[in-house]
Amino acid sequence: MRPTEDSHGAKRLLILGSTGSIGTQALEVCAGSEEFELVGLSAERSWESLVQQARAHGVDRIALTDEDMAARAAAEWSGGEVLGGATGLVRLVVESGADLVLNGLVGSAGLGPTVATLGEGIDLALANKESLVVGGELVVALAEGTGARIFPVDSEHTALHQLIAGQPAGAVERLTITASGGPFRGRDASELQDVTVKQALAHPTWTMGGKITIDSATLMNKGLELMEAHHLFGIPYERIDVVVHPQSLIHGLVQLADGAMLAHLGPPDMRVAISYALHGGESVPVGIAPLDLAAIGQLTFDAVDLDAFPCLRLAREAAQAGGTAPCVLNAANEVAVHAFLAGRLRFLEIPEVIERTLAALGSQPVRAFESLYEADREARARAGELVTALA
Repeated sequence: MRPTEDSHGAKRLLILGSTGSIGTQALEVCAGSEEFELVGLSAERSWESLVQQARAHGVDRIALTDEDMAARAAAEWSGGEVLGGATGLVRLVVESGADLVLNGLVGSAGLGPTVATLGEGIDLALANKESLVVGGELVVALAEGTGARIFPVDSEHTALHQLIAGQPAGAVERLTITASGGPFRGRDASELQDVTVKQALAHPTWTMGGKITIDSATLMNKGLELMEAHHLFGIPYERIDVVVHPQSLIHGLVQLADGAMLAHLGPPDMRVAISYALHGGESVPVGIAPLDLAAIGQLTFDAVDLDAFPCLRLAREAAQAGGTAPCVLNAANEVAVHAFLAGRLRFLEIPEVIERTLAALGSQPVRAFESLYEADREARARAGELVTALA
């Protein structure tokens, strides 16, 4: 049963991944507002920051994915209850009484809380790409079965959501997701052989965590967003495009059946997308200055160089293969990215590990969530072996 808002009209909000970039900005959006009542916060390992947030926002229930860090938090904080591990994270969701859960977790670890949220019929503000990449049809079917709504927390999908809203059936012909191009826009494959972790983390537009920033540098993030768009909006993959737009001011485009194209423009500020999701798909004042088009002068677009950035090609191929292939792709990518960040893999070896893992494991039918968890385990093991062999 979906919870109801309290007698004062405040929306009971649970933020997962509150110490990350999305989570901290969500807290900023909520600051000073009486529209939301925070009922829980979570983090992976950053227990000190999480406890500080709980104290600042009057939250008496928190969870840490890392059980050792949860134990440290419980030993140091007497202001409430600390839950630990994946089970504790699910308990935090199920027992929260939340009206809305913002899932700002990074990686496939976000799937379990997404399933728990939707299974309880709780609306979901979803910043965790991997929930839809890995869970796909099962996640969407679960939401439909319980009546829970999914609001994307992403500049591109927020844009598409706003553009599509109100369009009659059959009016939308194509979707276009924009990409900044990352720190290596314009370079060919030969120029990417020896790029460093520091260079890959120097994103020209957005400030994000390490894993997400590397995904932006390889353009894997656009492959994941391609899958998200397919599941969120029900548009076939062959009708979803990706284009490089270095100004990052147009976040999404919708082509209509009559040939007209609608574009969503806005400043590159995640608070817009976060606010839109937290307010149930409504636009409210956020305190961000609007664009000055005359000052901007021009907007430019380029095709994606799939030779230099093969991760987007691999993602599209896995998406079209279906079954467990997207799950395998995601798991292999997580392993490869973390190996690159640790200095155990070169930049161009990230797609190599992904492609070889996909070739080895292929795609199997998905009949239940357990099929995905098993595919994830197998892919991580295979990708880990490949990383060791390449090191």
